[in-house]
This record gives sequence, C-alpha cells and structure tokens, in this order.
Amino acid sequence: MPSPFQSFQSNLSPSKHTQSFQELYGEPENFLEIEVINPITHGSGSSMYTDYEIVCRTNIPMFKFKESRVRRKYSDFDSFRKVLESQTNNVVIPKLPEKSFFNYHRFNDDFIEERRQGLQQFLKVIAGHPLLQTGSKALTSFVQDEHWNKSKFL
Repeated sequence: MPSPFQSFQSNLSPSKHTQSFQELYGEPENFLEIEVINPITHGSGSSMYTDYEIVCRTNIPMFKFKESRVRRKYSDFDSFRKVLESQTNNVVIPKLPEKSFFNYHRFNDDFIEERRQGLQQFLKVIAGHPLLQTGSKALTSFVQDEHWNKSKFL
C-alpha cells in the first residue's frame, strides 16, 4: 500500500495526455481583444474633433458580434466611464488620459497618439476585468453598437 506521501507525489506527476493541435493553438475558451486605432480629426475651427476606431474581437456569448468596429470621440469615452462608475460599486474604474484645454494642442499629432494609447489602455483594463467582461451591457454597447447612447444606462 502506498504511503500518503507517495499518493501525493503521484498526483503531481505530469499527465500522460498529449494536447491536440487545437488545444495548443486554437482559440481560447473566452477571449476579448480590444484595440483603439486610426484616429481621425474632423471639421474645422471650433467644430473640430477627433474620433478613434475601436476594434473588438471576442467569442464571449454576451457580445452580439464576434468582430466589430465603431468610432468614438473622447467625450464618448468620458460618458462611458461615468456610466461604469454609476453601475459598479466593487470595481475601480481607471482614469482616462487627461484632457487638453488648449485647442492648438488638442489636434497635435503627438497629443492625439498619446491620447489614443491612453484610451486603448483604459479599454484593455476595463475589458480585462472578469465582472465587466461578462456582465456589463454598457461595455458591450460601447465597443459594438454603431451609436453609443449613454442615456440607456443612466
């Protein structure tokens, strides 16, 4: 009869199961990838604004589409953040990149790129949180619906 130590040790030995090609290289069980890309500045004078393309790829059933692309302005991100804060008590919502209070600076290529990176980091943190990833209708709407409507969530 094996000793308790030998039983314990045999449970630690590697399994004889070899992983299939699909297990090694296939799609993970649940994944959510979000990128913020392709900033475009529109308009002129006081009506200028920059929007950003959000590319979402997922196989989480809560999301309507496996792949989607939408465009959002900074003010949309700000509204989305406020919605998340109002809906969640147990999740710390990260800050957005800082606003620019100088119009000439807001449309500078370096500032736009820095903001794009900050917005992407913001969404990656949000999308990486298990409670938000599988339970936030605001998140699914923000990254997939053509028109973001914050009033639906407030």
